[in-house]
Amino acid sequence: MEEISTDDAPASIGPYSQAMVHGDTVYVSGQGPANPESREVEVDDIQDQTAQTLENIGAILEAAGTSLDNVIKANVYVTDMDNYDAVNEVYAEYMSEPFPARCAVEVSDLPIDIGVEIEVVAAT
Repeated sequence: MEEISTDDAPASIGPYSQAMVHGDTVYVSGQGPANPESREVEVDDIQDQTAQTLENIGAILEAAGTSLDNVIKANVYVTDMDNYDAVNEVYAEYMSEPFPARCAVEVSDLPIDIGVEIEVVAAT
């Protein structure tokens, strides 16, 4: 196993890695819309939050030698299912066909005050 860490995505806020590579697969921990430099959430709009989240994931995947084009599976967590369509709209701009397998669920809370968190598994 190999740990992946990049300054181009927010540092972990707990005892976990940004991502781990095992074999030909990279497992990216749940990411949110924090700015990588300030580590602060600077956007309120759910579409902007989704875009920043996917930018952060893209940076981690790049550090692992892969990209969003190689995502196999995604888990999307939203704090309000009324935002589902808005999240999907942005998600579709970042992901390519064939789209990854995915689940999307509403959660009552996330570790910081955000509306979306996404984790992915990708091929390297």
